Amino acid sequence: MSKGKERTIFLADCQSFYASVEKADHPGVRDKPVAVAGDPALRSGIILAACPIAKSFGVSTAERLGEALKKCPELVVMRPRMQHYIDVSLMITKIYEEFTDLVEVFSIDEQFLDITASLPVFGDPDTIAMALQRKVLQQTGVKVRIGISSNKILAKIATDIWAKKNETGIFTLRPPAVEEYLWAQPVSKMFGVGSRMTAHFARLGMYTIGDVARTPLPLLKDKFRARFGKQSDIHAEVMWRTANGLDDSPVTPGTFDTPPKSIGHMMTLPRDYAESAEVDTILLELTEEVCRDCRRKGYMASIVTVSCMCSPFDAPTGFSRQMKMPDPTNHTRTVFQAVKKLFYKFWDTMPVRRAGVMLSQFVDDDTYQLTLFEDQIKARALEKVTDSLKDRFGNAAIVRASSLTTAGQAQNRALKIGGHYK
Repeated sequence: MSKGKERTIFLADCQSFYASVEKADHPGVRDKPVAVAGDPALRSGIILAACPIAKSFGVSTAERLGEALKKCPELVVMRPRMQHYIDVSLMITKIYEEFTDLVEVFSIDEQFLDITASLPVFGDPDTIAMALQRKVLQQTGVKVRIGISSNKILAKIATDIWAKKNETGIFTLRPPAVEEYLWAQPVSKMFGVGSRMTAHFARLGMYTIGDVARTPLPLLKDKFRARFGKQSDIHAEVMWRTANGLDDSPVTPGTFDTPPKSIGHMMTLPRDYAESAEVDTILLELTEEVCRDCRRKGYMASIVTVSCMCSPFDAPTGFSRQMKMPDPTNHTRTVFQAVKKLFYKFWDTMPVRRAGVMLSQFVDDDTYQLTLFEDQIKARALEKVTDSLKDRFGNAAIVRASSLTTAGQAQNRALKIGGHYK
């Protein structure tokens, strides 16, 4: 591709992805309102995805299952199968890669494609988009909506505002059309702007995307500083560039192969935990998960962060605090001691509703500091064995005795990916 040539970028979005996969696998519910939801018996009873029929009754993503059933008593509720959705998503990626080798995963149901070099082979952008739609639908039963532009942010905007709403599921938004189409939209439709940011913009006298785009960047930074403080310059520039449809970032395959800045797990508990023994069980399980992830990825961490939210629901308390450990480590017992130290320093003894453990500031684990007070070689060998058993037979193949108590969640979490059932 010659320098300066305008790129052609797709953002391909799977319609109601989880629900679409379930409808494809269960033809008997194809014409019925379907939603995928967490376990209603626990605190995860929320809607993860709703098909268009369910949405026509007012059912929406992230609302409580009970509220959704009031709107649509005939709603067919299916428990999520996260591993299956991941497998289907990977299948869709392979289809995209038949058209271009420049495919970047943005989320489980959204992917960017740079098809610039594919145009002479497969035809114009609309032709390629329709071919992608047909092939994905035939092979997976999932409908795909595609936004087309010359950069990623405009392709994303084209999908979210227009392609998701029209009959073809395809919309093109090139830079010359930004002022006509994008600037007239309410600021709430701008990518990265939620209800709170919409309210902030309203207080600044900005109600449309054009109001943001037409504001000179230095003036917008001044307005943000006055409202959000001195550290808001980057946020102001991101908002200004988004409103103007400016994005220089390339479509980058293997984005998720880059080293992580942090590795963490959080758990919403099935009930409030008030006893220290119960809390310790959860903190140990979280620590074990995080340390195992670090070992699997080949990292040791220097910083540990512990977060907590406590009841009551209507006025929760909580904290998020971090500390530097003496030496980088991914040893469960060592990290757990730091986790407990942090937790009990800041816990207000109110019943715990949610807890999290995160590690950061990584170094490679091929070298490590030997200390006089622990046999790290023996500990690493033991954890290598337990990790291999879990890799081979599943996370529940070997668990600590504390996880077999009523407080333990390890066996239940072993059935899940990302907090949802596999």
